[in-house]
Amino acid sequence: MKVGSLFTGYGGLDTAVGGELAWYAEIDKAACQILADLYPGVPNLGDITKIDWTQVEPVDVLTGGYPCQPFSHAGLRKGKNDARHLWPHVRDAIHTLRPEYSILENVSGHLTLGFANVLSDLATIGFDAEWGTFRASDVGAPHQRKRLFIVAYPNTQGIQGHENIGGETPTERRGHFEQGVGSPASDTEHNGFTASENGGSIREGIAQGWGVKQEGNEWQLEGSSGSQPIADTDSDGHGQQLHAGRMGSDWGKYTPVIRQWELVLNRTAPVPTVTHKDKQRLNPVFVEWMMGLDEGHVTGHGLSAAQELKMLGNGVVPLQARAAVAQLMERIPA
Repeated sequence: MKVGSLFTGYGGLDTAVGGELAWYAEIDKAACQILADLYPGVPNLGDITKIDWTQVEPVDVLTGGYPCQPFSHAGLRKGKNDARHLWPHVRDAIHTLRPEYSILENVSGHLTLGFANVLSDLATIGFDAEWGTFRASDVGAPHQRKRLFIVAYPNTQGIQGHENIGGETPTERRGHFEQGVGSPASDTEHNGFTASENGGSIREGIAQGWGVKQEGNEWQLEGSSGSQPIADTDSDGHGQQLHAGRMGSDWGKYTPVIRQWELVLNRTAPVPTVTHKDKQRLNPVFVEWMMGLDEGHVTGHGLSAAQELKMLGNGVVPLQARAAVAQLMERIPA
C-alpha cells in the first residue's frame, strides 16, 4: 500500500496508516529535518501550492492534516478568506491522483466553518466521505484533543474493481487499522471507552472507569475542584498547553490517567519538566509521550525545545487517528 502525505508534520497520520510512504509534501524546516531522518530517501515535494499533480506518482492512500487556523476557535476563523486556507490544493491533489482513500484531519470547529464546502468539492470531483469527531482520551490518553477525521473515497461502482490495491481486500485494509493497542475494534474493554455512530459523525467517546470527568475544556478526577488539569485546550483541542506543574514523581491526583496511558503505551511516563537556565520548563520528551509517540520520534533530531513543542502541539496522536479511521472505514459500503 503506497501512501502520499500532505502537510506531514512529524508524520502522525502516516504512522497511523502504515504502508510505504512514497512521498510527502512539507515546507516547515523543523518538520523537514525530522522527516529526512525518519524517511531517508523519500522525496519531499515541498510547497503544495506549486505542485503539478499530473507529474506525481499515484498512491493508494493520501493523508493530510490541512491547516486548521482558518477554522479553529483559537484563531480568527476567517475560513476561505485566510491565506492559510489550502483546502483547494488538497482537493486538486485528490482529483488528479484519484487515491483509493484520502484520510484527512482537522479541528472540530471545521464542522461549522468550511466543511460544507469540502463535502461539496469532494462530491463534485466524484468522491464520497465518512467523517466524525474523536478524542485522544477515547483511546486512553490523559488529554482530550478532539479532532475531526475524514475518510474520502471514489463515489463510483468502479471502487469494487480496485479491491486488491496494495495486495489487500477492503476488509483486510479495514483490519489494518484495527490492529494494535488503542483500536476500538480490538481493545475496547481494555481501553475503557465507547464510541458510537451519530448521523454523519462518531458520537464523542467519553473515557470511563478511571474516575475522570470533564469540566469545561479540562480533564479532572472525580471529586476534585479547582485543580490544574493534565491538559487545557480550547474548544477545538487546538493550541494545547500541558500543565506538568509540581506533580512530583507519583503524579499525585493525576496518577490514574497517567497510569492508564502508561498501560496503553507499555511505557513509563518521562519526567514532566526539566531544568533550563535555573528554571523548570516543559519536557518535550514528556509531550512526545503524551502524544503516544516513541521517544526520539520528534526529540533528538537537533531541534530546539521550542521547535519540538510547537511540532508536538500541532501533531496527530497516531492511536487516536488509527481508532477513528478504523470506525470510519467500517461505514464505507463494501
